[in-house]
Amino acid sequence: MRGCVIVMAKAPVMGRVKTRLARDIGPVAALRFYRGTLAALLRGAKRAAGVEVMLALSPDRLAAGRPRWTQAVACLPQGRGDLGRRMVNLLRVAHRGPMLLVGADIPDLTPSHIRAAFQAIRRPGVVFGPARDGGFWCIGRGPGTVLPPHWLRGVAWSRADTLAASLAATPGRSAVLPITLADIDTGADLRRWKTGKGRR
Repeated sequence: MRGCVIVMAKAPVMGRVKTRLARDIGPVAALRFYRGTLAALLRGAKRAAGVEVMLALSPDRLAAGRPRWTQAVACLPQGRGDLGRRMVNLLRVAHRGPMLLVGADIPDLTPSHIRAAFQAIRRPGVVFGPARDGGFWCIGRGPGTVLPPHWLRGVAWSRADTLAASLAATPGRSAVLPITLADIDTGADLRRWKTGKGRR
């Protein structure tokens, strides 16, 4: 069954994206980083053979218009709620095949990483791609996986134990990919990534 990659993204508007990064490097530079990373990620996802690519957009009204920066991929709204609720709802979208959910701030994400994630979710279960900061750069769910709507409720985000808490909250089979990537939230993250310390 064909896999589906959903990229969670905000509209690339100054002052509304990468706000923590903007505090460190300025809003113009933060917006430039976000736009470049998102564009490269979409190009890479579309090069991963055999997968459908979708954008989950915020604010929701953008999903109907499909702006130029979406690179003409199919769009859907992120919906309401905190990050955990939105991720769970997106992974519960009706799709028979495996699904992979990724963020828009992972500059090292490549088609090979996407293919590796889908290899790990060929059967029912959940897989996480670990991030350097203790969180995760992806969540994948295999075909036939039933995720309860309250899954990930109460998980604290942007902490060193976010991945561990998410694993503890996951019902059924779960696994962690042997691929650690950096997501860029702060100026320190960006400096480590630029010097290679945030990469593996």
